[in-house]
Amino acid sequence: MREKITKRTVDAAQPGKVYDTELKGFVLVVTPAGTKSYAVEYRAGRGRFAPNKRLTLGKHGSPWTPDAARREAKRLLGKVANGGDPAQDRKEERDALTFGMLLDLYFAEGVSVKKPRTVRTDRGRAEHYLRPLLGGRRLDHIGRTEIERMRDAIATGKAARKPDKRPRGSMVRGGKGVAAQCVTLASAVFTFANKRGLCDRNPARGVDREPVRKLERFLSNAEIARLADALDVAMAATGNPYPVAAIKLLLLTGCRKGEIVGLEWPHVDFERQCLRLTDAKEAKGEGKIVRLSPPALELLQGLPRMGGNPLVICGMRTRSGSAAIDKTWAKVRQAADLSGVRLHDLRHSYASIAAEGGASLLMIGKLLGHRNTATTERYAHLSDDPLRAVNDGVGARIAAAMAPKSAADVVSLRRERQ
Repeated sequence: MREKITKRTVDAAQPGKVYDTELKGFVLVVTPAGTKSYAVEYRAGRGRFAPNKRLTLGKHGSPWTPDAARREAKRLLGKVANGGDPAQDRKEERDALTFGMLLDLYFAEGVSVKKPRTVRTDRGRAEHYLRPLLGGRRLDHIGRTEIERMRDAIATGKAARKPDKRPRGSMVRGGKGVAAQCVTLASAVFTFANKRGLCDRNPARGVDREPVRKLERFLSNAEIARLADALDVAMAATGNPYPVAAIKLLLLTGCRKGEIVGLEWPHVDFERQCLRLTDAKEAKGEGKIVRLSPPALELLQGLPRMGGNPLVICGMRTRSGSAAIDKTWAKVRQAADLSGVRLHDLRHSYASIAAEGGASLLMIGKLLGHRNTATTERYAHLSDDPLRAVNDGVGARIAAAMAPKSAADVVSLRRERQ
């Protein structure tokens, strides 16, 4: 049937096709069930062997009225006249890899070298921020502008998606720091895609971001003394030696909480006075050696072992004592008047004491297991005394060289005239 496609035509149409008499290729399709849709039919290419194709625009109704469908059909048929293939373009767009699909692939195959805790944190950022903002976009439709808009939306808190159930203590509210970390994660995801040959650019690289603020708190000698007293009181009150021992080991070794919580007796080498950690953050599977000072050795030697449980810091019923450590820390921190001090600050305190004692940044980095020297530079300002001593020595030698010489010290090299 051929007729100009109008609202009256659509309302009266029976199952079959109505070909528009004004725009060749514009078609109304009516199914036996009565569903009415607009489409364009065209020959893709030139010559008798070029295939005939049909591309459905949409069902009749908002937003597809006869006039709106005619305008879209005219646009697409114009592309056909210029050698285009709208049906193929739509197929490629439908099959194209989206950022959401890339996220799934990244977390399935691109995070094997990351620690489980880091992966959990990255997943949270991806689900709360990256996926809602960029997940539905094709990779080739994401540029620097889209990354910057994502950053700004997260920084102002507009993009924080509140999950139905979120872990206790987690915060989903955005901010400049979170925005910076999300840009970093997006860059890592695109780097993974580059290596896999899925795209050839990284729009997140070079995007300005707020510097991630490093929270640092160093305990003074007086604060360490108060902490020791509070730990002794906690030990006497509970009779449980493991949480108190864990907190002391964090301060005595500079280890991370996870390294002490997961420490097993086979990792403790009493003969060589060290810990041999096989799953350390920086070790990348190669192992990390932690030197043990005499106080740390004495503490470990006096710690009772629980039969059948290889953990040094063990719980009474489970393999992990981390919950008890957190509860004990909350109590002793309050008792020692250390408001705002975190368990991780014990690691900073260990490093600060080393720096103030004259240890070089290289040495401190080795003690803490830093792979990147820039990580250790946060302690540079604490090494003021050793640097001052060197500086004073250099200044003294230069001043001595510049000091005026007395006449007795001057030897004339000129020859006398005959």
